[in-house]
Amino acid sequence: MGEFYADIIVDISHEKLDKTFQYSVPDRLKGVLETGMCVEVPFGNGNKMVKGYCVGLGNVCKFDPARMKEIRDIVKGGVGIEDKMITLAGWIRTNYGSTMIQALKTVLPARQSVKKVEHRTLQRLLGREEIISLMGECRRKKQVAKERLLAELIRQETIPYEWVTGKLGVSSQTVSSLEKAGVVKILKSHSFRNPVRVEEVEEKGKILSTAQIQIVDEVMKDFDTGNPDVYLLHGITGSGKTLVYMQLVKEMVDRGRQAIVLIPEIALTYQTLLRFYTMFGDRVSVMNSNLSPGEKYDQCERARNGEIDVIIGPRSALFTPFPRLGIIILDEEHEGSYKSEATPKYHARETAQEVARLHGASVMLGSATPSLEAYYRAETGEYKLFSLRERLTGGLPKVHVVDLRRELKEGNSSVFSRKLQELLAERLARGEQSILFLNRRGYAGFVSCRSCGHVMKCPHCDVSLSEHAGGRLICHYCGHTEAMPRLCPQCGSKYISGFRAGTQQVEEKLVQLLPGVRTLRMDADTTRKKGSYEKILSAFANREADVLIGTQMIVKGHDFPGVTLVGVLAADLSLNMSDYRAGERTFQLLTQAVGRAGRGKLAGEAVIQTYQPEHYAVVHAAEQNYEGFYGEEIIYREMVGYPPVSNMLAVQIFSKSEDGGVLLARRLAGEVKKSIGGTAERAQESSGCSPLELPLLQIIGPASATIGRINDIFRFVFYVKSPKYGKLVQIKDMLEERLRTQPLGADMTVQFDFNPVHIM
Repeated sequence: MGEFYADIIVDISHEKLDKTFQYSVPDRLKGVLETGMCVEVPFGNGNKMVKGYCVGLGNVCKFDPARMKEIRDIVKGGVGIEDKMITLAGWIRTNYGSTMIQALKTVLPARQSVKKVEHRTLQRLLGREEIISLMGECRRKKQVAKERLLAELIRQETIPYEWVTGKLGVSSQTVSSLEKAGVVKILKSHSFRNPVRVEEVEEKGKILSTAQIQIVDEVMKDFDTGNPDVYLLHGITGSGKTLVYMQLVKEMVDRGRQAIVLIPEIALTYQTLLRFYTMFGDRVSVMNSNLSPGEKYDQCERARNGEIDVIIGPRSALFTPFPRLGIIILDEEHEGSYKSEATPKYHARETAQEVARLHGASVMLGSATPSLEAYYRAETGEYKLFSLRERLTGGLPKVHVVDLRRELKEGNSSVFSRKLQELLAERLARGEQSILFLNRRGYAGFVSCRSCGHVMKCPHCDVSLSEHAGGRLICHYCGHTEAMPRLCPQCGSKYISGFRAGTQQVEEKLVQLLPGVRTLRMDADTTRKKGSYEKILSAFANREADVLIGTQMIVKGHDFPGVTLVGVLAADLSLNMSDYRAGERTFQLLTQAVGRAGRGKLAGEAVIQTYQPEHYAVVHAAEQNYEGFYGEEIIYREMVGYPPVSNMLAVQIFSKSEDGGVLLARRLAGEVKKSIGGTAERAQESSGCSPLELPLLQIIGPASATIGRINDIFRFVFYVKSPKYGKLVQIKDMLEERLRTQPLGADMTVQFDFNPVHIM
């Protein structure tokens, strides 16, 4: 056998991951050693035997072979949390496509160069009589600050250092002089940062229904008998899914295990935290992008040390280093934010299953509108399916579907239909709350000339610019900003303006319609600052506003008992996307939005304003009928061979040169066609066949992406479809090998996206 080499990481910490050492692989380990394995290697001048991890293999020697050291052996039976993280990184690299370094940086917490929070206390070392004598001496020397501190030390033996330098106004130099004189001693202690800020929560006992108890009992029975599984909880909005989650976590904690609760949006953290805090107190913490680097690292250390039992957060919280993990819960599992858009493009749903397998833990997926992938797997027996079909408080809201085409014909060009205006006025008069949902961001959608039709576009991206307050035009992709033109740059017309359908515009129109109405706005612009989510949500929960206006983040999982009306403006905007998931996304969004109404004692109503009232996604959402929607949508997926019936790999090419990007995309697609013979050609001719007739592999493209250029980077894509996920992994491996042997220029990159949530 020829020479074989391995790249080894010796210090497994996030900031050291780019530093690897190459070792030769002995013949007895060739074909046995794999990426991700733990090995024993001689290290340093003294050749001390240390543990390392293999992050790459190859036959190219990177430095002097005469100085190359040899791997001693593979370490067997590694079961520590670190070993599991390395194994997980290897799984991610294989199944999603990335370097081992990228995968490791995804799963390992960054070790921050931040100090623990230090607490200092001043302790008196002398008796009261000696302190009184010193006070007299200070009085004679007119040492006022020192005398003030000594007087306080007579009253109490220990004083917090911050209180001494703060309220007492004594300098650190004065304290230091007393310490040197043996009068006081500074005691130091350290603690981890705790980002949870909950002042007081009233604990309310919740009694589970028979259906909820049965779910908990079955999950725990499987766990206790050593058969943890993956479960899908399909519960209509308001059916008490969170109570099931909380009871499952309690059962796990009672057994000495720990829990990860994933939520799709940071906006949901506050309300979810309040619920879990009532049961677990300081043993629950959060992990999200709003935390400082020090806070993030401290939560990982607290989890590793067993100081917390429950972590709540979005996708990245999945990698919290719990040593005794018992359950992972994905609330609102259908949400697209569970899929990473950065390499490696992992999905939290499948990755959670691998994390659970490594720990012997259970996985609970929950949603009122499950993803087709999850429900399909439940239907085929891969997941266990549970259902909650009744609301805890009353029935589902009454839904009014308004045809906006008819509204316009009858003379109403307002953003609010007549039915919505009527119901909003009623709620305001009765002191009840409403939510207005708009799936748009900013002040305006796009700016165009009504004379010639010219649309103002970003000079760096193939997208239109959006108008914001203050007369600025902004690109939401690259951040380019320019002033609003007074005249059309194409024809010189003065009739240039924005298509205003943003949350700010809706708020202005609402205030005009209902003078005196109190509003709150929640969108990407109002939630930039740390703590802004909690501030807006708590203000609305405390009845400080009559109407909450916002984008998608306000209709996902929030529970406001005072809300009796939800208005969905331009409900079918998402139906017009060039994406095979458009119908599914629209159904989920509308169902979740409607479900925010009537969650308290009062009955709820919802108004869905749409230009396509007959579309099956709108019809089934109005009826809150998931099974009906799934039945129609899965037929469409079967006909065209899209996920979940088949699997799809997107090969994405990014290039600073348009011609170079085209050539690379064609070359890589050609490599795939060559590797699978004539299958690709036959596949492209049989796109209308049933799933049973679909070929093992088929190629779509290559072509320019939907948005062909962002920030002066050209984007191309082609898709490979197959019923077997493993076949797509083989295609990915083949292309990665080609890219290793034929390196790209610095101005090109290639990324892989399995079963993409967003079509590029």
